[in-house]
Amino acid sequence: MRPLLTASFLATTMFILPQAAHAQAMTAAEAADLRAQIEALKAQVQTLESRLDAATGQPAPAPVTAPAPAAPAVTAKPATEIVWKGAPEIRTADGWSFKPRGRMQVDVASIDAPAGVTGARGGVGTEFRRIYLGFDGKIPGGFAYRAEADIANSGVELADVYLTYGPGPLSVTAGQIKPFWSLDELTSDLFNSFTERAAFTQAFNFKRRVGLSAQYKGKAFLIQGGVFGDNANDLLSDTNNSFSLDGRAVWMPRLGNTQLHLAGSAHWRKLNDGPSGVRYAPRPFVHTTDARLVDTGVFTVSRERGLGLEGALLSGPFHVASEAYWQKASRPGFANPTFFGGYAEVGYVLTRGDSRGYKDGTFDRLSPKRPITDGGPGAIEINARYDHLDLNDAGIVGGRQRTLGVSLVWAPISYVRLTANYGHLMVDDAALGTVTGDRDYSADAFGLRTQFDF
Repeated sequence: MRPLLTASFLATTMFILPQAAHAQAMTAAEAADLRAQIEALKAQVQTLESRLDAATGQPAPAPVTAPAPAAPAVTAKPATEIVWKGAPEIRTADGWSFKPRGRMQVDVASIDAPAGVTGARGGVGTEFRRIYLGFDGKIPGGFAYRAEADIANSGVELADVYLTYGPGPLSVTAGQIKPFWSLDELTSDLFNSFTERAAFTQAFNFKRRVGLSAQYKGKAFLIQGGVFGDNANDLLSDTNNSFSLDGRAVWMPRLGNTQLHLAGSAHWRKLNDGPSGVRYAPRPFVHTTDARLVDTGVFTVSRERGLGLEGALLSGPFHVASEAYWQKASRPGFANPTFFGGYAEVGYVLTRGDSRGYKDGTFDRLSPKRPITDGGPGAIEINARYDHLDLNDAGIVGGRQRTLGVSLVWAPISYVRLTANYGHLMVDDAALGTVTGDRDYSADAFGLRTQFDF
């Protein structure tokens, strides 16, 4: 109806205006009267339109507005994606992931000891220290898994093989892992300051074992504990039913740019009818020789008890670390010896902006901010360490070994690393004597490692 009224008004106006144009000239009074008539007609049309709207219930026309801008298109997340983290990692939208992993370490090393000490086991040696191949990933529901083996030197030895459940701060792991012994031991061999770990970790037979463990990780603390049998290869014997209880507590607050690490660990192992004896004997700073300058020899042990203390601090390019460990062996019918080992270390990253990594209670990867792929020098780190091991106690004379070591580490990119280190060993009551029968002497060892991982 409203368009008809409007059209009528326009028609009337068009009719009046031509008539006024053809009429003779109007006076001012006549023109004013005509304008009043037009205004009256307009008022009448508006009144009629209002009445019609009220009678029909038709709403007034909505104002015309510009269309709203279209929302940006949302790209659906692909069901499967592949990311690169040193190797391709496959992830699915429902929580599955799979990533191959591995490492290769090639060592060239030498030891120079007095005549008669190392014999054919001295000099320069080359070996594939480790060749790990495996995979890890996640399973929906909070599960994670890993399986890897060391295939170096014509043999196959299982490394980490486990399944973990832990959607929150508490996680439970079943399988073969490293029990919770030492900062130097738990730090991956990819990230250590030297080619070999502290002497006490080798002497006291720290290695992966099969068991069930749990871990609780808070913002500034970490609690780990578990029950373990023996290494997977050793469990092939039916008579091996030894077991151990191992635990570790870490306080790791972040104070500004400084990372603090304080920890303690405890170890208790009962051998049962497992191995008839135990031997504590580390290699001399390098792994290419099987000579053991200090060595307790094999002796019968029913139980072992270990206690460890750890401390470390990282601030910018600088870090310090130190550990002490006491290992007590219970001998049926004899006095029980307590052996001691420990080290103190200091290190500095020379390249600008780089620092040693730290994560979840252990040292982590040294990643250069300016790798050689971007025209930079990579990351360069220098370290110095004093290492001490005493295997003399309660009638057992295994010897004392003190080592002064320095190392130079170069990481041209995050996944390639070269480590050169030198160690001066001072030995008392050595297990291996010189040609003159002297058991107090010194030796020098040098090692160079080339490694990559993915």
